[in-house]
Amino acid sequence: MAAVVEKTFQFVIVGGGIAGVTCVEQLSSQIPSAEVALITASPQIKAVTNYKQVSQTLEEFDVEERPSSVLEEKFSNLTVIQSAVKSLHTQSHSVETADGQVFGYEKLCICSGGRPKLLTQENPHVLGIRDTDSAQELQKRLSNAKRIVVVGNGGIALELVYEVEGCEVIWAVKDKAIGNTFFDAGAAQFLIPSLEAEKPERDALVKRSRYTTEEPAVGTSHTFTADRNPRGLGVGPTESGSALGPDWHEGIALRGAEQVSRRVSVEYQCEVEKIFTSEELLNSQQQTLEPENAGAWPVYIQLTNGKTFGCDFVVSATGVVPNTEPFLHGNKFALADDAGLRVDEHMMTSEPDVYAAGDVCTACWEHSALWQQMRLWTQARQMGWYAGRCMAAHVLSEPIELDFCFELFSHITKFFNYKVVLLGKFNGQGLGSNHELLVRCTKGHEYVKVVLSGGRMVGAVLIGETDLEETFENLILNQMDLTRTHGSSSAQKTLQQ
Repeated sequence: MAAVVEKTFQFVIVGGGIAGVTCVEQLSSQIPSAEVALITASPQIKAVTNYKQVSQTLEEFDVEERPSSVLEEKFSNLTVIQSAVKSLHTQSHSVETADGQVFGYEKLCICSGGRPKLLTQENPHVLGIRDTDSAQELQKRLSNAKRIVVVGNGGIALELVYEVEGCEVIWAVKDKAIGNTFFDAGAAQFLIPSLEAEKPERDALVKRSRYTTEEPAVGTSHTFTADRNPRGLGVGPTESGSALGPDWHEGIALRGAEQVSRRVSVEYQCEVEKIFTSEELLNSQQQTLEPENAGAWPVYIQLTNGKTFGCDFVVSATGVVPNTEPFLHGNKFALADDAGLRVDEHMMTSEPDVYAAGDVCTACWEHSALWQQMRLWTQARQMGWYAGRCMAAHVLSEPIELDFCFELFSHITKFFNYKVVLLGKFNGQGLGSNHELLVRCTKGHEYVKVVLSGGRMVGAVLIGETDLEETFENLILNQMDLTRTHGSSSAQKTLQQ
């Protein structure tokens, strides 16, 4: 049953997030005569604005939701098709959309992003934060809430527990320290006092990471208290709107029903055992709740540390999985261990003429010793831009080398109102015991950690306004032997400056 192809485009990009839009912009600019199609489930696309190259590899930018018509006005060779993808037929080089249309392609780039790993799909009291609609739903529910439970230890969870006011927050993390994806226990300890301090007035925005993939994971708990007076939802069964932009919480008031206190309790090294209603709780004879609390909340969550908490709703912030679902059936894509589409050094998948970029793919080339993939906004932009270059180069029969952005991992974000810069193997990733750490910490001001291996700087974490990012980036890229060239205390002297 061969479907009729509406039109064949030279380039088709699937996904209106940062990776897809950046790929479209690159292709449309590089080959203005090529017919390009962007298939997106949402009427809004994610656009990079206020882009700034901070150093050789560090970059900052804002992400704004804009009507897809803005792109069509900018590029006369672009057609935006608003629909979810139903299926992909790599043998016939065609894509079928949810509304029944079929489009042919010469080259295709899949930029469908990730979808939330929800704790449960069935429970109406469990909310995942992914797109504009879910963020607005969070705001609506929070306005009547007195207590919520946040599960997860990635970027969304870190931002949420800091931003929520007027509501008690129980924060369940799988690790021994908060923010394990981004920094070590020392940095976490530096940041923890911010949970009990009053939030300062808003200042200049600094970008955060995109979602990171993490598993929900018996231990201790800490409590901190401080008293103080456009739509992006998809239409397909597996589609969701593009992921929220950096600083997604800026435009919404994350305030609960309580007017006085800001209270965050952290439950470490635990995962979710069970989620149940008040009726189920009463029937299960739970012994971990005080009698007067039984039946008082709409939903209850039991953790593996033996504790059970009642709350108004649960926020599932346990990361995302690559959104490959619409593309796998009938095709022979090679998948990585994390379920992403495997791509080579030219962003090509295992299927001919099919590329992928952003959260949906997994970089399976031999990585630089100083780079690793993390599903971040910066990497979505870099991959989309590079995929566009590769697609154009292949059509024009031009050689292309792996972009310099994949030479050194670098990222600027913001947590608990502190600027955070991550460079290289910032957590000693893959180094085993063959590394040493140098740390400088000024309480409430800055935290600086340097990772050394074989006398060379291979990573760094900078929290606060340290102004060291460019210096450390150069030291890492140059791989200068800090012990042999400048004496054993060279790196320490750099920290002490």
